[in-house]
Amino acid sequence: MVSMDDAVIARLDSTGERFEVLMDPQIVSKIRNKEDLGDNFDILNFMAIDTVFKDSHKGIRASTESLMKIFNTTETKKIAQEIIVKGEIQLTTEQRKEMMENKRKQIIAMIVRNAINPQTKTPHPPQRIEMAMTEAKISIDPFKSVDAQIQQILKKLQPIIPIRFEKFVLAIRLSGEDYGKCFSDLKNFGKITKDEWQKDGSWIGLLELPAGLKTELFDKINAKTKGNAEMKMIES
Repeated sequence: MVSMDDAVIARLDSTGERFEVLMDPQIVSKIRNKEDLGDNFDILNFMAIDTVFKDSHKGIRASTESLMKIFNTTETKKIAQEIIVKGEIQLTTEQRKEMMENKRKQIIAMIVRNAINPQTKTPHPPQRIEMAMTEAKISIDPFKSVDAQIQQILKKLQPIIPIRFEKFVLAIRLSGEDYGKCFSDLKNFGKITKDEWQKDGSWIGLLELPAGLKTELFDKINAKTKGNAEMKMIES
């Protein structure tokens, strides 16, 4: 269970009644983003107290009558889920600051990984993305997933800096020995779309990868193969 200090208040007001539950903020975010929590998920394990309150600050529990009136059940699991989905999330100033900073870092990391400057075909450094986000006065929702926010953020950045999401396809040839050294890196950097062994024992493949990772991948593969790898961008 989450501690009282770390919990956030999920609150639902309905027909003059107020209902609150104290929840793990990470689970709140996952539920609101409709993430798969698995067959064994039990929401009670992520509540600071497995109780539905009328006023959590004062410790006043919601009455059985009010729960039945609004939710048609007194089962805490079902009520907590509905409050999270339909209600509002109350954060302390410190909680909001920490969650927004974490989400901001995730967003910047995704942009750096997937975006390039179309004028130079090179990725933007994180500092440039962060400065552009500040200049564009981009607000971040701490409970929305990065994927749900990224396209709107990208649109707001485009008047500030030249930027777009792009993927490259890289043709690669490796010796059999170098293949063993590099294959895990190739899988981590992108998606292998072609995979063939040649009669001379070399391996050739096509790798689709986010634009922002091109330079990092080139450096890593060249270091591991001592420059013996053949790599060529065939699509951009």
